[in-house]
Amino acid sequence: MSQPTICPKFEKAITILSQRWTALVIYQLLQGKQRFNELQSSIGISGKVLSDRLKDLEQKGLVKRDVIPDTPVVIEYSLTEKGYSMEPILRTIEDWSQNWVINED
Repeated sequence: MSQPTICPKFEKAITILSQRWTALVIYQLLQGKQRFNELQSSIGISGKVLSDRLKDLEQKGLVKRDVIPDTPVVIEYSLTEKGYSMEPILRTIEDWSQNWVINED
């Protein structure tokens, strides 16, 4: 009997979500536009890693970067339509975690 193959698109989606911090960045942006420092402090991630994640998510079309010409310049990050389409997935994971993940703090 042959083994079923994994759909390449499914595999790519899992690869995107499984990158460290990616799901948390998207989850945080479900609340709306946020500045870099807001994201960094709410997630507890280093600046370099957050910068790398945001660039990657922007390149994949999940995150939008808005530059507001002010003094000083303000940069806000938000989800694109493609990014918001991940909300049901992340909410399902959130629900599952509330029922099944034991908090060991």
